[in-house]
Amino acid sequence: MGEVAKLRSLPDVVAEYDAKLAAIPQIIADFAAAGDAVKVAVSVGGEYGQENINVGGTYARTLEMNLLRSAWQHVWRGLNLPTIASAKDKANWERAMAAPAPFTLDNLRATFGPYLENPRATILRGMAEVFADLDPAYKSHEKVKVGVKGLPKRVIVRGSDKIRDILNALAAYQGKPLASHLEISALMKDGNCLRDGGEVPDPFQSRYERDPRTATVPARGVWLKKFQNGNNHLFFAPDALADINRALAEYYGDVLADCDDADDDRPVPRHTGTAVAKDLQFYPTPRKVIDAIIDRADFRGLRVLEPSCGDGRMMDALRDAGAEVYGVEVDRQRAQMARNKGHGVMTHNFLTLSPQDGMAGDRWRSFDMVVMNPPFYGKHYAKHVRHAMRFLKDGGKLMAILPATARYDHGLLDELRPEWRDLPVGAFSESGTNVCTTIVTIRKREAA
Repeated sequence: MGEVAKLRSLPDVVAEYDAKLAAIPQIIADFAAAGDAVKVAVSVGGEYGQENINVGGTYARTLEMNLLRSAWQHVWRGLNLPTIASAKDKANWERAMAAPAPFTLDNLRATFGPYLENPRATILRGMAEVFADLDPAYKSHEKVKVGVKGLPKRVIVRGSDKIRDILNALAAYQGKPLASHLEISALMKDGNCLRDGGEVPDPFQSRYERDPRTATVPARGVWLKKFQNGNNHLFFAPDALADINRALAEYYGDVLADCDDADDDRPVPRHTGTAVAKDLQFYPTPRKVIDAIIDRADFRGLRVLEPSCGDGRMMDALRDAGAEVYGVEVDRQRAQMARNKGHGVMTHNFLTLSPQDGMAGDRWRSFDMVVMNPPFYGKHYAKHVRHAMRFLKDGGKLMAILPATARYDHGLLDELRPEWRDLPVGAFSESGTNVCTTIVTIRKREAA
């Protein structure tokens, strides 16, 4: 019972589940018959004695739920996800198991598809999710290229759960066992015990025991300093820090060359982390990111411009939210795709477009909002943002999706008084880049 079976093909697992689900009514009937047989076996002539013979009972719903959870857990463990899944994924998994979805091939593929296709990407994303929450430097694809210094050698954390998440993310990448409860308890008592590992006093030994006990902990290349304000400073040895650097560099990829002086049509290196986008200039905005934009403003009745609008997917959502939306797109094929959806789109290089050139005449100088997902590479985004501000009326607002380096490293938009909201790690993964992203909101100040 305690040994996890090797995972077979998903169709075989589903077939076993379906067969056992169909057999539950007969199992309950057989169970009831066995109970009746026990009672008959201890009675004579149908007369029961004074003892109440409790043979137990069960219900179909109880058995069905146990079978359903068992099937999901079998796949979860068979894919080794307790070891490689991120802390966020594990928390989501626990919530899902409170009311599991039907055990079908479609649901299995939807749930476990990314793990099956690329388990290493799961480990790397877990590293990024944990460390991006600890310090802005870990969100910067410019600071985690292999060989680039700048990552913090220590992080400030509160509570042992966050420490466990950090150690487990690092352990999954290094191929080490996950941190045990004993290790975490030992570290909280002796901050140096995991630096080199070895024998430590058993943290669970009762104070009433006379003979001291010891426990063995592995070397993890970290040590902890605790402070009275409740903060814990977790330090990383050079080897551990190098592994953090390598993992994040691999996840973010050899991202985007610094071509702040380049023209739009200048070729730039492709992102090597994923291979979804057809070209570097076009990272389609995922639906969840579009929803994050829509949720931040009331677009009803507003005139909205989207530069570099691609195939019009964000324009669709803006129109559905009540906006009168116009677009600009340099790629003729994508511009036509947006027009086919009923949008007004000009085929043009946005950076060479003047507000006086628009299809709506002078009205192109008086948009209520600009919503944009400009090119991510280098610092080129700043040109797009500054140019887009020219199309806003006084008091109008711009919202742009930018790489996190725009917020934490470059500072090129600071004088515009930007407001920032970071997006979750991997927000653009489905579109071809793992670069950490953020939403900037800038209001155009009225002329004095």
